[in-house]
Amino acid sequence: MALSYKARRRVALLVLVVGLPVYIALCLKLVSLFERPSLWVELAIYVGMGVLWAIPLKSVFMGIGQPDDQADDNQDDV
Repeated sequence: MALSYKARRRVALLVLVVGLPVYIALCLKLVSLFERPSLWVELAIYVGMGVLWAIPLKSVFMGIGQPDDQADDNQDDV
């Protein structure tokens, strides 16, 4: 079952406000468990984890910045 436009907007907001800070804290904790590798290895870990969080949530964020296609023309989206 596909999420409606409003539901996708709410889930996206929840992910950005709550989920992303939690994920960042987990990433920092994970990297701190290892002895500091070289700068390039650490940078690669952060970039990889930075891209990794968005892949499963791609469908949630698709079209969020666009106006709702299924909204009535009579209603203004505020």
